[in-house]
Amino acid sequence: MDAAALRELCLGFPGAFEDFPFGPETSVFKVRAAVSGGTRHEAKMFALSSLDEANFSVSLKCEPALAEQLRAAHPEITGAWHLNKTHWNGVRLDGALPDSMVRDMVEDSYDLVVATLSRRQQEQLGWSRLAQGSGPRGRP
Repeated sequence: MDAAALRELCLGFPGAFEDFPFGPETSVFKVRAAVSGGTRHEAKMFALSSLDEANFSVSLKCEPALAEQLRAAHPEITGAWHLNKTHWNGVRLDGALPDSMVRDMVEDSYDLVVATLSRRQQEQLGWSRLAQGSGPRGRP
């Protein structure tokens, strides 16, 4: 997966947008739902990426038990730098991991973050997990 594909994937989720609070070399992908009256709730980060091809990586939210399993099985996945390593994985995107696996991890990260939003915000985003009555990856 290259930087353009990661950007397209992240921005493809409802309510997702890109921000650069740490400078132009670091993309932060956040989700935010609008509320009535044009007011907005605070945005929540679901992915943070160094888009430098020489050090291409992304930090993604992950359930703690799954995070440990992924780190044990894949040397490209570690605790995320400067983030809570219990809940965030750093994923090196050097081509060693299949794109489908990266897509699944990005989707899981988005779902974990959206699951923390109010039901009203989830409805505004049209969150697919809401209709299923479950959390990320079909879990209650």
